[in-house]
Amino acid sequence: MKKISIRLITLLLSFLFFASNVSASPKRYYYELKVYHFKTFEQENRIEHYLKDAYLPALHRAGIANVGVFKPVKQDTADRRIYVYTPFTSLDKLTGIDKKLQADTKYFTDGEDYMNADYKDAPYTRIEIMILHAFPGMPAPAVPLLTGNKADRIYELRSYESATEKYNFNKVRMFNDGDEIGLFKRLGFNAVFYSEVVSGAHMPNLMYMTTFNNKDDRDKHWDAFGKDAYWKTLSAKAEFQNNVSHVDITFLYPADYSDY
Repeated sequence: MKKISIRLITLLLSFLFFASNVSASPKRYYYELKVYHFKTFEQENRIEHYLKDAYLPALHRAGIANVGVFKPVKQDTADRRIYVYTPFTSLDKLTGIDKKLQADTKYFTDGEDYMNADYKDAPYTRIEIMILHAFPGMPAPAVPLLTGNKADRIYELRSYESATEKYNFNKVRMFNDGDEIGLFKRLGFNAVFYSEVVSGAHMPNLMYMTTFNNKDDRDKHWDAFGKDAYWKTLSAKAEFQNNVSHVDITFLYPADYSDY
């Protein structure tokens, strides 16, 4: 009887230890990266009016404090873009946000011009949406600590594509287990997020965003990164070879009404 009691106590303590570790694990955010594709300045003005006066205020009322709105430093005149980055504490919050907005009457009033646009006068060409899942190494987003003028800031959005899912998992592991995230942090890259792409047009890939006071500041940081001894050792490891097949780099700047 005594042996059974000791065994039960041991099992109970093991369970409690496991449960406390699970509950202590930080929740990994989900991110929505929405890209508005448009052609004309009239469309741009309508999208921005909607984002500034209707969409962001409605998200704020729904409890989402920080929403980023960005424009490319160099716009493609044939395919102009606006990027909207929204963090969610869970996938349920992400998938449920539209239903929540549908119940917000002020949202519909403030965004009437955009939402009631005629089919022959659409405010955009197309909307592209990517769903991202935060890396374990940075499970929640951060608002960057920048000191430069907002108009001069550079937000660098990177997408790393891999030849196969296996190579993509390997590159994700390089960021987390290989502590590439820690290297970026040590060098002061002011990351907003690092993430796996759950759904998007260029899978398998990962995406992340780092920020700088200006373009010169950005170039100095990347120069230091390339020369860093830890990076040279990490990138030379046989286990991390050939895990990126294509890189897209987009330089963005924040809209004046962006939370970032």
